[in-house]
Amino acid sequence: MNIKIIFYFLGWVLNIEALLMVLPCMVSLLYGDGQLLSFLGVMALCMVIGWLTTHKRPANMVFYAKEGFVAVALIWVVLSFFGALPFRISGQIPSMTDAMFETISGFTTTGASILTNVEGLSPSMLMWRSFTHWVGGMGVLVFILAILPLAGGGYTMHIMRAESPGPSVGKLAPKVKTTAKILYGIYLAMTVVQIFLLLLGGMPLFDSLATSFGTAGTGGFGIKNSSIAYYDSYYLQGVVTVFMILFGVNFNVYYLLLVRQFKDAFSCEEARAYLAVIGASILLITLNIRGSFESLFDAFHHAAFQVASIITTTGFSTVDFDVWPQFSKTILVGLMFIGACAGSTGGGMKVSRILIWLKSLKNELSALIHPRSVKVLKLEKKALDSGVMRSVNNYFIAYFFIFAVSVLIVSLDNFDFNSTFTAVAATFNNIGPGLGAVGPACNFSELSVLSKYVLMFDMLAGRLEIFPMLILFSPSTWQKGW
Repeated sequence: MNIKIIFYFLGWVLNIEALLMVLPCMVSLLYGDGQLLSFLGVMALCMVIGWLTTHKRPANMVFYAKEGFVAVALIWVVLSFFGALPFRISGQIPSMTDAMFETISGFTTTGASILTNVEGLSPSMLMWRSFTHWVGGMGVLVFILAILPLAGGGYTMHIMRAESPGPSVGKLAPKVKTTAKILYGIYLAMTVVQIFLLLLGGMPLFDSLATSFGTAGTGGFGIKNSSIAYYDSYYLQGVVTVFMILFGVNFNVYYLLLVRQFKDAFSCEEARAYLAVIGASILLITLNIRGSFESLFDAFHHAAFQVASIITTTGFSTVDFDVWPQFSKTILVGLMFIGACAGSTGGGMKVSRILIWLKSLKNELSALIHPRSVKVLKLEKKALDSGVMRSVNNYFIAYFFIFAVSVLIVSLDNFDFNSTFTAVAATFNNIGPGLGAVGPACNFSELSVLSKYVLMFDMLAGRLEIFPMLILFSPSTWQKGW
């Protein structure tokens, strides 16, 4: 294993993290909240360690899948640890475990919180908390690939594949660096448009930035105790609804629109299935909760918001959906597992995996009825090779195994099954709020330290598609590694 290249990546991530903390420093100066030194101290620490590990470029810049996966997993852990230090140093989150939980939830765009009073945080801490969503949404390593000259020859694709959500990731352009720039360009442009539209609706600049960061990363950290319900405006909540759905679409679709390949963009099978699931869920929930609201439009408005929030794994809320009828809550729990599209900023299993699974099941049933028939499994009009199918099947096996073990450990806290099950579902699928004791009107603060660490692992595993985190715990990864 090329250990030096892994440390080289770690150093650059710390340098980038120090640069990212400039934003909360500016907010602290602007609002005079007294937290400037907390950020400056962590920035200095990051830059010192970053310089020590990057001032000399490794002689061997070649790395393969194992190094890529290990680097990604370690980088997200290190990124979260140093990102949590301002909360701990300032004393605004006194426990390091809670500070790590909040920060991992931010970078993984989960949105699960241990805070009982969000508005009690200083403006700079609130901004840093929301900004972690935006950083983690597209991936910090995708950003590094866009700006740093690293190894050529396709080696950097191992990094992008390890960090990008979905069963597979391909290049939009011949070079990975160009692909990363395209992705971040689209991501930034969409974020700026949302900020502008929220400002048009009368939302303050600070709130617009924080809300857009949470929406773009499909994270869901609100800056108000009542989340988006605080902004009692159909327009503002409608803008957030639309952009949650947009950020849950595969970014390849937006690239196809940019290069005017409209036919390919609108024929995207995964995007069509994603929008169909959203439409059907909104319709069913609207009809089911109609009696709980004054008008059909109100029911539709809140149903659309919560469906968009859950399927994209954003986690914002306008109402306490935990009091909705069981039918509606069951649909929402199902959406937690489906998730958004591959190649988006959303979490969950991904619509593409569900489609592949269903197509495989259909082919298997057809083979039982017509044993001599031969059918090729296709997605987006392309035949899927055995490697993709093996990857999808192994993902499901690992997913359900980790999920079951996590539920078993969290059940030691003796909460009701509804709360325990959805706590794992909400963190593993990077959603945020669950039901019951971890519902939209509650938080994760009452869980034990053990449960919090289990859920932290689940958040990281869910964001990184499980395998990079599992590789860290494989003995064969470290044999002869040093």
